[in-house]
Amino acid sequence: MSRRGPIIAGAVSLVLAVLAVVLLLLPKMNDVKKTKDELAQAQTQEQTLRAQLASLQEAQKNAPLTKKEIAKIQTQIPPTADLPGLIRLLNDAADRSAVDFFSVAPGTPTASTSGFSIIPTAIQVDGTYFSLEEFLFRLETLPRAGKVTNITVAPGAQETGTTTTAPSLSMQLTVEFYTSDTSAGPGSQPGPTGGTTTGGSSGSGGSSTSSPAA
Repeated sequence: MSRRGPIIAGAVSLVLAVLAVVLLLLPKMNDVKKTKDELAQAQTQEQTLRAQLASLQEAQKNAPLTKKEIAKIQTQIPPTADLPGLIRLLNDAADRSAVDFFSVAPGTPTASTSGFSIIPTAIQVDGTYFSLEEFLFRLETLPRAGKVTNITVAPGAQETGTTTTAPSLSMQLTVEFYTSDTSAGPGSQPGPTGGTTTGGSSGSGGSSTSSPAA
């Protein structure tokens, strides 16, 4: 019995040591693992936040250019139909082209499936070959975006008399202009809005002649 006593005591000590490791060290090891996981997660979040910060700083740096591009797009495709403004632009183009006669008749805006409304516009321009060519150039470079869908040119009325003049031509155009207002015109949601009625004009209202430049 005396020889087994130390063995039993040693075994008990070993069991107690194992229990101490289990009860004291293992929870600490779990805490360390948890802390490492949290650290890794925090590092990942830091990388994400740094990337977002860099993106925001780049956006802030490019903000002036972005604003200019947005303003340009809003000029080309305005948020409203703005038919009076459109007519003024076309009138100015006709005046600067020195055409003999000009008329414009915007149609009712209709919603399209492309996220904007289309304004079909009929334009008639009479004058010499060079004045019509100049008008087409100014129409192409108009601040407002437009697409010519049809064009016809025919001989215009010839003046009688002894004075020799350049042959007159009459040009008919169908042009599409656009607005980002999808509620402009029938067939749209929620429906027609005010100020989008059709009308023809060569200035303040109605078709009229435009005198050639001196």
